[in-house]
Amino acid sequence: MIDWKLIDTAQIPGIAGELQLHRRDDEFSISIVGGGVLMNTQAHGSEDALAELACGKIARRPQPRVLIGGLGMGFTLAAALRHLGPDAEVVVAELVPAVVEWNRGPLGQHAGNPLQDERARVRVGDVAKILKSERQAYDAIMLDVDNGPEGLTRKKNDWLYSVDGLTASYSALRPRGILAVWSAGPDRNFTERMRKVGFKVQQSRVYEHENTGDLHTIWLGERGA
Repeated sequence: MIDWKLIDTAQIPGIAGELQLHRRDDEFSISIVGGGVLMNTQAHGSEDALAELACGKIARRPQPRVLIGGLGMGFTLAAALRHLGPDAEVVVAELVPAVVEWNRGPLGQHAGNPLQDERARVRVGDVAKILKSERQAYDAIMLDVDNGPEGLTRKKNDWLYSVDGLTASYSALRPRGILAVWSAGPDRNFTERMRKVGFKVQQSRVYEHENTGDLHTIWLGERGA
């Protein structure tokens, strides 16, 4: 068995936490020191599904505009681009600058180099700032930040999943816009918070890789007209 090799490290802005990029042969993983593996290039089925479920509802709209919170390993971005037409724009907000560089470097080929697509645009920074500043700007917002409503890496991420954060997402969506949220597991309280804000909510469970591995949760919330 080939051992994992540490390729690079990156500080998480605003906290003392550190991300680590590891490689084993042609496989990569990103972990947080003291918190375990966050993502792996061989297990991204639920990240794909996040974009497939959201984009499936808005792909036929003229010039759809999408916001993704969290670049990760690029799989959600790649899936969104596959399901949207040539007139789409996909904005990706990524807090950690090194994660963007990893996707432009050794990770890129695993997701098909989605950052090279002319429809993709990266904004380095906190997705919360975008949600607070834009109104009726997006047809879909996809959040894959931290570990979902039960965050692991950064306390400030909790705001995204609070009533205030969900209200900001609602306001940033166009009429009939879709908020899609990825989580490592179910959270009944989060479902109720989405409904309280005004979203019509659907919840799905998807495997992390095809039909194997852990089951993850994806919420779809539709804004009213």
